[in-house]
Order: sequence, then C-alpha cells, then structure tokens
Amino acid sequence: MSDAPFPDGCSGAVSLTFDDGMASQLDVAIPMLNRHGLRGTFYVNPRGSSPTADDWREPLARWREPSAQGHEVGNHSLTHPCSRAFCDVAGARGLEDMTIADIEADLDEAERRLCEVLGPGPRSFAYPCYNDFVGEGPTRQSYVPVVAKRFIAGRVRGEFGNAPATCSLSHLWSLASERMNADEMVGLASNAALQKRWVIFTFHGIDCGHLPISGFDLERLCTWLAQPGNGVWTAPVAEVAASILRWRGER
Repeated sequence: MSDAPFPDGCSGAVSLTFDDGMASQLDVAIPMLNRHGLRGTFYVNPRGSSPTADDWREPLARWREPSAQGHEVGNHSLTHPCSRAFCDVAGARGLEDMTIADIEADLDEAERRLCEVLGPGPRSFAYPCYNDFVGEGPTRQSYVPVVAKRFIAGRVRGEFGNAPATCSLSHLWSLASERMNADEMVGLASNAALQKRWVIFTFHGIDCGHLPISGFDLERLCTWLAQPGNGVWTAPVAEVAASILRWRGER
C-alpha cells in the first residue's frame, strides 16, 4: 500500500481553513478558491445577534451555496468561548468559568443548527482561540475528549505539519497565517510534499477585519496549490482526516 494516505500520487496535503464566518471569506476567499478549483474549510459560529436570539438561520443560510460547492462548513462552537486571559477587565468570564457540561451544550447546539440548515457532516471542529480546556487551577481539564466523540477532527495551533501516522485527529496542528506572505506559505506547502505531512493553514479576514491576510498573498498561494504535479493534495479538513482514517485502517 501507499506510504501516504493522499490520492493521485500526492505525498503531502494542505488544508486552507478560515475562522469566524467573516464576510470577506464569502465575498473574496470562496470565489478565489472556486476560480482555482480548490476547496477549503470555513469554521462558523451559527448564532444571530446573540447566542439566545432566534435570528441565526438567515446568516447561516449564506453558507449553503459554498457547502454545495464542496467547501466544508465546520463547527467553531456557538458562543466562541475563549480564555478570560484575552480580556483585561476584572471579572470577565471565559473558559475558566465553564464546565465540560457547558462546553458540550455549546458545541451540540452549534451542531444542531448546522445540521438543520446545512445538513449532517462528517464535520470538523476548530477550537476557538486555539484553547482546548475548561476550568482553572485544580479544576482545569481538557475538552479534547468532547471534540473527539463528536467530530472527525479538531484543529488547534501548532508548530509543524501533521504526520499522518502519528497525528491526533482531534487535536490537529495548524499554522496561524495572518502574518505570512505568499513565499512563506508556498514554501510550507511545498515542504508538506517533501516531508509527507499535512499542513493546515488558519486564516481569518482577507484584506480587512480581524487578523487579516493579504488577498494578493492568498491568491499566489492558491495559484501554486492549483498547479498539477506539485505533489500536494488540497482538500477540506474532514476529507483529509477521513482519508487518514482509512489509510490507518488498511495498514
């Protein structure tokens, strides 16, 4: 059998992931990927004007067409809970104040809404703010097992590409790419083929908004990824994870 779990003779894989369901992703990133014949993963928080408001269906419905085009619309939680360390206001609430039951309820409601509007998965999950815990001090515990039971894969932040034989699919490493230029990203993608690894890029806004990347640099990366014969398979996170699971089962 192949020593890599990727199709078409590819020795490495790349996933382009985008967080927070931002408008520039719908307006810029998806048309760009479509022009190049690429598919990405877009992690959304399916809520409306507030977590309890009932106006979440219309904004989520904007993701129906990208989903039908083959892009993955992944789960990024309902309320985007992060560590309170991101806030400098005394008394701020965060993951430190949550329990496993709280995070289960948050992720399950997000998934219920995604399934209602977009249909069932398999779907992957992106940990908000790359944080994977609840509680504080002696009560702090990982919620990776919650993700592992519900999703084919979960994405955090890391230093390297993922080795197919050894990576934890519920805790995949990704590279925060908002400060990268095209040459850096193309180099990392090229190394994925050389090292037989799966590189996951994380983006937010394109040319605007939170943690933006230049549309010029993203275009250059997409141009390289679309070139035949580069040894890299570009696919959504859930699809690559499923391929790795099949490959592991065959070994």
